[in-house]
Amino acid sequence: MIGGIFPAFNKEISSTSTFESEPPGVKCAGFDLRAFRWTQVMIFAIEEINNDPALLPNISLGYRILNSCASPTNTLRAALTLASRPEEIDLTSPCPPAISALIAESGSSQSLAVAGTLGPFQVPIVSYFSTCACLSDRAKYPTFFRTIPSDYFQAKALAALVKHFGWQWIGAIQSDNDYGRNGILAFTEEVKKLGVCVAFVGTVLRTYTMDKILDVVEMIKRSTVSVILAFVPEGDFYPLMKEVVKQNITGIQWIASEAWITAPRPSTPEIYQAFGGALGFVVQKMSIPNLKPFLTDISPYTDPSAAFVKNFWEIMVGCRLLSEGENTGTEVKDEICKGNETLIHSQDVFFNVTQLRVSYNVYKAVYAIAHALHQLLFCQPVGGKIVRPCLNTSEIQPKQVRISLQRVNFRNQFGDDVFFDVNGDPPASYDIINWQLIDRQVQHVTLGHFASDVNGNYRLSIQEEEIVWRTGKMVPTSVCSNICPVGTRTAQIKGKPSCCFDCITCADGTIANSTGSADCTPCPQEYWSNERKDECIPKSVEFLTYHEPMGTAITVISLLGASLSLATMMTYIRYRDTPVIKASNSELSCFLLVSLFLCFLCPLTFLGRPTVWTCMLRHTAFGVTFALCISCVLGKTIVVVTAFKATIPGNKVAGKFGPAKQRIIVCFCTLIQIVICVLWLTLKPPFPDMVFKNSNKKIILECNTGSEAAFYAVLGYIGILAIICLILAFLARKLPDNFNEAKFITFSMLIFCAVWITFIPAYVSSPGKFTVAVEIFAILSSAFGLLLSIFAPKCYIILIKPEKNTKKNTPTQSQS
Repeated sequence: MIGGIFPAFNKEISSTSTFESEPPGVKCAGFDLRAFRWTQVMIFAIEEINNDPALLPNISLGYRILNSCASPTNTLRAALTLASRPEEIDLTSPCPPAISALIAESGSSQSLAVAGTLGPFQVPIVSYFSTCACLSDRAKYPTFFRTIPSDYFQAKALAALVKHFGWQWIGAIQSDNDYGRNGILAFTEEVKKLGVCVAFVGTVLRTYTMDKILDVVEMIKRSTVSVILAFVPEGDFYPLMKEVVKQNITGIQWIASEAWITAPRPSTPEIYQAFGGALGFVVQKMSIPNLKPFLTDISPYTDPSAAFVKNFWEIMVGCRLLSEGENTGTEVKDEICKGNETLIHSQDVFFNVTQLRVSYNVYKAVYAIAHALHQLLFCQPVGGKIVRPCLNTSEIQPKQVRISLQRVNFRNQFGDDVFFDVNGDPPASYDIINWQLIDRQVQHVTLGHFASDVNGNYRLSIQEEEIVWRTGKMVPTSVCSNICPVGTRTAQIKGKPSCCFDCITCADGTIANSTGSADCTPCPQEYWSNERKDECIPKSVEFLTYHEPMGTAITVISLLGASLSLATMMTYIRYRDTPVIKASNSELSCFLLVSLFLCFLCPLTFLGRPTVWTCMLRHTAFGVTFALCISCVLGKTIVVVTAFKATIPGNKVAGKFGPAKQRIIVCFCTLIQIVICVLWLTLKPPFPDMVFKNSNKKIILECNTGSEAAFYAVLGYIGILAIICLILAFLARKLPDNFNEAKFITFSMLIFCAVWITFIPAYVSSPGKFTVAVEIFAILSSAFGLLLSIFAPKCYIILIKPEKNTKKNTPTQSQS
């Protein structure tokens, strides 16, 4: 015996019970032709199996079918009625045997009630239309099976559809029951992985007041979404559909769950005004041969006691059947059936058995139970071995049927594999349905397919060009914020879903070269972002060149200083025999002029692109030439001081500092600097370097000192020599006024020290190529200070005031 529970009537009439009398029986209204066909398919399948000599030979299946009124409480009442067994049954008892399995129910809430109650009693339940993913929990519902895929798979299919068309901002409508809530929950979890946001979730139910329906309508009207998923059974959704049509909300692309996309009641031209172009998934359709003659043979005259047939007949034929004992002469408004009506030539959609979906699930459920019973009764081998003895019909218990049902795996006459996974679910396979208006009739056109395998992989195929959209031929778009263009990144708006964002221009030095970038990518160190912030472009390279105004000016000044040095040296050579030249130590003066000439040429090594050789040359050449220069000045200073001391009677100091010792002093002082520079070049020499910190858009090419200690050692040594010169010259400041070279040396050293003291902070703080310019300025300033302070007065006398160039005006004590 197989039990069946179907919502032949889809609405329960509530009544108030008191303790004063026995509660009235359940009353239902709203006869559902679709559910009635499900009952007939179950009966048809059972009769087909009973006539099949190969399946359950010599065994007859029986059935008991009860109405659920689409109510969980009434479904549970029906289930307990079917599952109960009288304590004693004999062959003559009118009580039927207890059921071996139960086919129930269409609604997930109803199936949850039945599975939760009958599970401890090990009664197997096979549902044909309950899709809630929660029913796959084997710990809670160990005896539940179904021939329709779980909403877990439908959620994956819906998410794949959303991903395929690029919708990122959608609304959702759910029914206030387990089917709707769990369906939307599963869908939301799937689309979150794809970065899709659900803008709102409206809740409806067939028993809701109109105020609640209007609240959902207002929610739809206020939202900016253009795509809405309705995960709702047809009965719960229909009141909202009528209100949406009434308020002329036509700009929405609707996505449907399998519960309403092929339902006949909303498939009308009136509803199509707002819901035309709807897309949804439905289970596989099938045409069952010989079913149509079976349906057209239904007649209350053949079997007056057949359940639900009277309601079916009155709707199909349009006349009223007389109740038992009712007088035909009674005045009635409806036409009385005459008894010769027939359904053979009826064109009603009820008899169209070419696109059966839920009915086919009922058909598979009956056959799955039959195969499970066949395994038990005829010792069906498992893995090639018979693992248990055959059972008699009286020995079969529901628990054994459940275990056998879990192992069922066969291919039916339509080529479909029927089996259940560990959770009691069948393989997922859906057709994609599109609502189209053809010949003023709403047609459910199949335009694609979705299928998944045991590994969780899926394949979605869509005939996109054949889809009729609500908005026309163009695929609708649904986003909260338009995708950010190149050069910008997305910035989340506080308090809103992740799909709602602002577009922020990338910061300098970063780019976004693709639309919708979440972050800006930093450019490599040698690159910078362009104005559009979509491409990294090479930074401009900056160094002090000969061709720019500053470089040209430095070149001119350097060459001018070098020329003046040469001119002064030629003047000294030309007038070497004059008293002024002789009095100023001509040999040291020539050494000093040569060193100044080289000092003036040093800045030229600071111009141009830095290379390994120029970097090593510029610092060492500068250090050695200035050391030579100050050494010469030091020698001259010592000579002046000794000359001054020689005027004191009995002092023999002047004789100790002759030309040879002067040369030794100059060479020794210069040699120390040369040693420092050699160590510098050997251990950690200067090298060309790129500096990025001073400018974002430029690369500064400069010479890295390599060792700052060596660099400052070179400067420090020059500074020590300059200070010694300054002190010695200061001691000789009281020489006779007509010729006091010590004063000029003192003045030149003051200029030299002032220049290099100010150089250090200016050098450290100057950016880019101006660092080089500061160093060049210090070199030229100090060189010009020495040249002009020491040699300009003598050249003035030699060239402008030759009358003063006599022994009379030149102190004899300063001649050396």
